[in-house]
Amino acid sequence: MELWFSENHTEDVKLSLRVNRQLYSKQSDYQRIDVFDTPEFGRVLALDGNIMLTERDEFIYDEMIVHVPMAVHPGITKVLVIGAGDGGVVRELTRYEQIKRIDLVEMDELVVEACRQYLPDNACRLDDERVHIYFENGLKFIRRCEEEYDLIIVDSNDPFGPSEGLFTREFYGNCYKALKKDGIMVNQQGSPFYAEDAHAMQRSHKRIASTFPICRVYQAHIPTYAAGYWLFGFASKKFHPIDDLDSTAWNAYHLRTRYYTTRLHVGAFYLPAFLERMLEEVE
Repeated sequence: MELWFSENHTEDVKLSLRVNRQLYSKQSDYQRIDVFDTPEFGRVLALDGNIMLTERDEFIYDEMIVHVPMAVHPGITKVLVIGAGDGGVVRELTRYEQIKRIDLVEMDELVVEACRQYLPDNACRLDDERVHIYFENGLKFIRRCEEEYDLIIVDSNDPFGPSEGLFTREFYGNCYKALKKDGIMVNQQGSPFYAEDAHAMQRSHKRIASTFPICRVYQAHIPTYAAGYWLFGFASKKFHPIDDLDSTAWNAYHLRTRYYTTRLHVGAFYLPAFLERMLEEVE
């Protein structure tokens, strides 16, 4: 008997992966957590039936959400990460020696537990001495912060269910308040391809654009995400993602990456015409 895992992207489209075996399955207070072993994508983390990461392509997401702001802002020493309990974002951040503190706010402790056990390549730096983990609601956490962080990375689930509060105007306003005067916020913006996803992306972008003086969207190809086409938001009080890119300084770190380069960095902000029009509609 064959075992397959399917994620519905719309009522008419789904992505299916053949599964060798299910490694983990628990219902937490917030969501169902599953880890599967697959022949094509390695181990897969799914929350409430939606793929969060696979061993095969997680590097694309984690590199693009971390290295883009790190190549723009030369003075990042304190970072807040909301979500990302799998540890991939933290892993990439800890590659920078100048970062002194990383606060990770993850609502669901069982996500961290599952990833420590079954996705150790992602969770390998969660015990770094610079990392401080808080198991609480990200919106409540950030309400207490003021001009504290150089960089905020919002690695949330889709804007439905437990993560819905991380896509509100109030949340983005609190992120603005929590950033220092030259701070940057980067967030996942979902896919612009299917109608429901596109509407959620536009709503989120509109709220961010009304909060930050500099607001841009950039893109990456991630095979297991909806339509294989994923967006990130770059919002800043001071730095422009292209004009302030310091390729020489970033390349001097000699970080070995599998997706991100400073050449790709620039190209990622040049968007297709249909997406430019979608963003212009809400700006």
